[in-house]
Amino acid sequence: MSVRTLTIDDQPVSVEEGASVLDAAKAAGVAIPTLCHMEGIHDTGACRMCLVEVEGIPKLLPACSTTVQEGWVIHTATERLRNYRRMNIELLFAERNHVCSACVANGNCELQTMAYSLGMDHVRYDYCYPRWGMDLTHPLFGMDHNRCILCARCVRTCWHIEGAGTKNVAGRGAGSHIITDMNQDWGDSATCTWCGKCVQSCPTGALFQIGATAAEMTRDPARLADIITARRKKEWNV
Repeated sequence: MSVRTLTIDDQPVSVEEGASVLDAAKAAGVAIPTLCHMEGIHDTGACRMCLVEVEGIPKLLPACSTTVQEGWVIHTATERLRNYRRMNIELLFAERNHVCSACVANGNCELQTMAYSLGMDHVRYDYCYPRWGMDLTHPLFGMDHNRCILCARCVRTCWHIEGAGTKNVAGRGAGSHIITDMNQDWGDSATCTWCGKCVQSCPTGALFQIGATAAEMTRDPARLADIITARRKKEWNV
């Protein structure tokens, strides 16, 4: 397979043809913040946290869904990018009702951790305070739309790892939300296998195990990537 050679933050790196900028950055030991990215499932570039600058290209590009090109010179930590990431994380908090102190994922939330890492100590935008509800009809799991950031990790996990196709995204703009089957209660779903993979994939407190405390809401998305790897290597057939 052909190799592409490029530069990331002044570091030369060579990766296989077809690799993403995010893959190349990992190979170079450069950390790029992500929220919607999860190993083992395809990327959609939904959260825009992994935007990077490429010399010669005026617009910012999402590292997770951009394929590297020969000779690219990429910057991942410029002042422009820091400002964009700070703006993005603040808008995510303002769009819905994220109250960390009252969230079951407090202390185990990727959104919260990202805000800390970017130095977000306040939100400069007006909060929307939308009237989103909760779905507690499932015997094991709950969905709190107030905490959802629409990363669609649960949707992609349900479709491409579990293969059930239970979760999806409905609506447009600020009205977008995660639905179960044909927008019915989760507890009435005929396709949900009760596997809990969607809960494991969620980066916030939007999906949770009913009855779990904040200390118990630890997640390990890497386990889901291990399933994909094992299937690819034919180590098991499930």
